[in-house]
Amino acid sequence: MGITRLLLTKIPFYKEVVLMSFECEHCGFKNNEIQSGGKIEERGVRITLNVQTERDLNRQVIKSDYTSVKIVELDFEIPAQSQKGEITTVEGIIDRAAAGLKQDQPVRRAQDPTAASLIEEFLTKLQNLKSVKNPFTMVFEDISGKFFVENPYAPQKDPRTEVVRFVRNTDQDHILGIYSSSKVGVEPEIMKTNSGLLRKINENDFTLEDLHGEVLQFPTPCPNCGIECQTNMKLTNVPHFKEVVIMATNCDACGHRSNEVKSGCGIEEKGRRIEVKVRSREDFSRDVLKSETCSLEVPELDLSVGPYAVGGRFTTVEGLLVAMKEQVTSQGAVFIDSADDETKNRISKFVAELDAVLEGNREITLVLDDPAGNSYVQSFTHPAPDSGITITDYERTYAHNEELGLNAMNVDNYEKNDN
Repeated sequence: MGITRLLLTKIPFYKEVVLMSFECEHCGFKNNEIQSGGKIEERGVRITLNVQTERDLNRQVIKSDYTSVKIVELDFEIPAQSQKGEITTVEGIIDRAAAGLKQDQPVRRAQDPTAASLIEEFLTKLQNLKSVKNPFTMVFEDISGKFFVENPYAPQKDPRTEVVRFVRNTDQDHILGIYSSSKVGVEPEIMKTNSGLLRKINENDFTLEDLHGEVLQFPTPCPNCGIECQTNMKLTNVPHFKEVVIMATNCDACGHRSNEVKSGCGIEEKGRRIEVKVRSREDFSRDVLKSETCSLEVPELDLSVGPYAVGGRFTTVEGLLVAMKEQVTSQGAVFIDSADDETKNRISKFVAELDAVLEGNREITLVLDDPAGNSYVQSFTHPAPDSGITITDYERTYAHNEELGLNAMNVDNYEKNDN
């Protein structure tokens, strides 16, 4: 009998996880494992890492049970669910793969010397990767969306990683234990909750006019404390743009508040890139609708924020900048405490530069890049062109279509896609 220790903790710039460590005092065996401390993500994630230096080998990695690993140059793959989730490094993944291949080598040498020789040759190639004489590419794919690789350049964009979030198919949902009500034979007309009864809303119960004038409420678990609270939802029309759904959650138990905005009109034919010149206090007051698929950039600060980091929201230019600052300072607090001096100085310098922008002492360009085309920035001169805004529509790439759920079956009919 050994001892297992459990710790619920939060990984900076990531999410809550449960760390499990086992140790046997009798034989000295040790093992560690990691499991998610939150819900399954709405999308899977695929991260491509270009390893060029030994520093890249030291990047911390968080992998779940559902993470597959590919080393492109060696045509080598570690399938998902073949290893337990863990916190390790890029070098640790290579070492664990090598240890697994070495495990049965004595038996192979006796039974199949040819196969053992081929594996020895491959192990040499695997170990040579650690010297990084030649750059190599690792592709991590996790259908649960729980994979994470450290960005040593945070809060700036990582130049050596490419992140794609994709919509899972039905088979992948089933692997994660996600089934629709029809699949498990449950189609309740009435669902009982702690706050009363919820009736199933049929297609023609409400007209569009009713929805525009009504604030709908439904119970949801608080993302902070888990106690049931109310989420308010309203369909509204953004002037000179389109209909959007605004949702606000307020928990009376712990005081948590959050808001979210989703498009009410589906996906546009093309993606949209909006560049906003922030030159005065007046520009701070521009209304901004940022969808959850929209990424943000501030080239002057070398700042890049992924599409799901800040979430969808209806705010102002100043509100977006404040949200980005809060994310770095709040989520990075633990990270800064344990970081090296170089990282601490980089974070502090970035926050100081962002403060200068918020005080109106520095001009910047705020870039909103939305492949779904559902983001909007208020024009002060509509319908005449606004010199402070540049809008560019572009054709989506295959990666964009995958992220939006426009796979090969429906990419030509995205107008009909409910996503």
